[in-house]
Amino acid sequence: MPTVTISPKYQVVIPKAVREKYALLPGDKVEMIELDGRIELVPIRPAKALKGFIKGLKNTFERESDRCLS
Repeated sequence: MPTVTISPKYQVVIPKAVREKYALLPGDKVEMIELDGRIELVPIRPAKALKGFIKGLKNTFERESDRCLS
């Protein structure tokens, strides 16, 4: 994994290979997570990005017969 340097303004540049791999664009939001002494940047994907992600999955389910509640 590439290393980055923190600028005097506390900014970092995300390397091109990482930006391309994760399809990061200017203005995208990332969540900063501190965990076990390290910092992780996790892309926040808008709900629109999930559109169609279950397309092609089997969507027929067997239902249990309804119980008689008398």
